[in-house]
Formats: sequence, C-alpha cells, structure tokens
Amino acid sequence: MSASGIIFSNIHDNNIPELTRLRTVASVPFACRYRFIDFTLSNMVNSNIYNISVITHYNYQSLMDHIGSGKDWDLARRSGGIKILPPYITAYANNANSLYQTRLQALKSVNYSISRITDDYVVMSDCDVICNVDFNDIIAYHQKTDADMTIAVKTVDLTPETAKINTIFSSDEEGRVTDVLAYPTNFSGTADISLNIVVMKTKYLQQVVLDAIAHDYNSLTRDVIARNLDRMNYRVYKYEGYFACNSSFEEYYRNSMELLRDSAARDALFSVKNRPVYTKVRNSTPSYYSPTSTVKNSLIADGCVIEGTVENSIIFRGVKIGRNATVRNSIIMQDSIIGEGASLDCVITDKNAVITDKRRLSGADIQPYYISKGKKI
Repeated sequence: MSASGIIFSNIHDNNIPELTRLRTVASVPFACRYRFIDFTLSNMVNSNIYNISVITHYNYQSLMDHIGSGKDWDLARRSGGIKILPPYITAYANNANSLYQTRLQALKSVNYSISRITDDYVVMSDCDVICNVDFNDIIAYHQKTDADMTIAVKTVDLTPETAKINTIFSSDEEGRVTDVLAYPTNFSGTADISLNIVVMKTKYLQQVVLDAIAHDYNSLTRDVIARNLDRMNYRVYKYEGYFACNSSFEEYYRNSMELLRDSAARDALFSVKNRPVYTKVRNSTPSYYSPTSTVKNSLIADGCVIEGTVENSIIFRGVKIGRNATVRNSIIMQDSIIGEGASLDCVITDKNAVITDKRRLSGADIQPYYISKGKKI
C-alpha cells in the first residue's frame, strides 16, 4: 500500500483576512515557530507519505520560502518529495479566467498532475485544522470498509454560528454516510463535522475529477458526495484526538492561547510518540533573558532578546522586548520589536512590526488588537 498527499494551501483564506492579506492560510504562523502547513506536512511524513503536492492559489511566495526544497520534512528526494502546483496548470476548469473557489475546482485545475499519480491511495487535506493524526489509521479503516471515500470527522457541539462554517456528516452505526449538510444556517446540537481530511483510491479520484470536468461540477460536497450517497460507499472516520479549527481571527487567537493554559492540548500536538511536528530550521541563537526580565506562562522561540515582562504570551523567533516593556496575553510574531516602556495586552503583531517606546496598546480576548506586517507604531 502506498499513498500520495494533496494539500490545499489557499482554501479558507477569507476566514482570517488579517493574516492572509500577504500570505496563504497554509503559511500563517502558529505556536512560536510553526506554520499551519507544518502540521499537515508532518502528519503526512509521519504516516510515510513522501509524494506530496501543494495546490496554490495566490500569495504563495511566503509558502515557497518556508517550504524550500522540503529538506526540513525529509522531502528533498530524487523520487517523490514535495511539489508546488500553481493554478491553471491545465486549460480545463477556468474558462472564465477566474481563480478557483472550491477544492473540486482546484483539483480540476491540476488534473494533469493527478493523472500521473501512481500510488494506490490519495490523502487530501486543508491546512486550517491543527491536529496530530496518523493517516495510516484512516487508510487502514478505508481499506477495511472497502470505502470509495473516507472523510475524517470530529463530534462536537454546534451553535448556529459555528454550524454555518462547517460541513456536517450524518452516518449509520457502521459509519456509512447517510446525509451531508454543507454550511447549514439553522443547525444546533451535537454533530460530526468534517476535518477536511479525505482518503480515496487514486483511480476513483481521477474518475471524480474527469467527471467533474465533463459535467462542470464545482463542489466536492454538493456535486459529488451528496449526489452519490445512495450508490457509493462513503464512510466517516471518527477522530478522537485534539484538534483546533482556525475559522476566524478570534478563533486563531483563542486556539493559540489554549496552548498556554492547557498542557493536555500542547502534549496532544507536540508530545505524541513517533509523531513529531517538523518546521523550517532557522539555526538562531538561544534566546537571551536579561536580569531585568520576567517571564510567566509563555511560549518563547529561539533568537529572542527579552529585557521586559512577558506573561501569558506567545513570542516568535527573533523578537526583541525592551527594558520595562510589558507584554501580556499577546502574540508577537517573528522579528518584531517592542520598545522600552511599551505596554501590550491582547495584541497580535504580524512579522517585523515595531512598537516604539512607551506606547500602550490593548485589545480584548474576544477581539484582539492587530498590527499588520512591517507596521511601525
């Protein structure tokens, strides 16, 4: 049994517009030193999937800079490895010359690459769901049930607000899909939501893409799954582990802060035996903590200079926090500078932001204050 991976790097860009104005959602920074795509790539590599295609859309320069040759994930290989697939590789799916909006449109645009996959199975995944999952378990379940398609789901409690940004799957006692609701507006209660991880045989995926091109189908959920429930064997795989879905800017902040207060969440992501999370190695110097610094309950990456007070915060690589500065409940991204005597509370700064001396900035946990990339205040 062999498997290839397909990653959608731009799906859900609009969910976090503050952080995706100049990057894909796949390259959004998370948890001190990682990007969203690191978790998906690591899950694939830890599951012995070494032939991976990343479908791009736009704003993918930072993604290419981060992935490079793929050597940090052991993907710099003569055979297989990682490939960046820009849009419009084929002439099939974009007659209106518009960028794709759905996964099926993305798959249609890279049909030639899909037709060349020789592995038995394909694992497809988005990037906005953060989890540490063994894809081998999903593939084994897929084989055991002789499914045509297997969708990873998680049982959660939904409100109408959270339901309308999720796809809900209903299934029978054996796990066969009986109904699917795409972004319902009036649903509340307990349900299985899609983690946007799908496994299928390569031949079936190739058939689905060709059929979608022939019939001008655009939605994998509505045009493929919902249309074929009665005659195809679609299954759900119920994932029981930790996951965090970053479907909004506020949720991104909340999921980040959860890593500080919940050791079980950190361990479920970063301490799983034989399933490490890989990322780009920067080879920075160790962080320096001056005698005037105070640090409590925070995640701090390498290469930082801390001279002030840091509490309940996530500090990325290369950040400098000046003397008498105070950073609380905040996320400070790579190479940002916090001036002397500055005070930040519930603030998210993007990369290379500069907060000058004695500035006072404050947001709220339900609406953090955001400073864009390279901004000086």
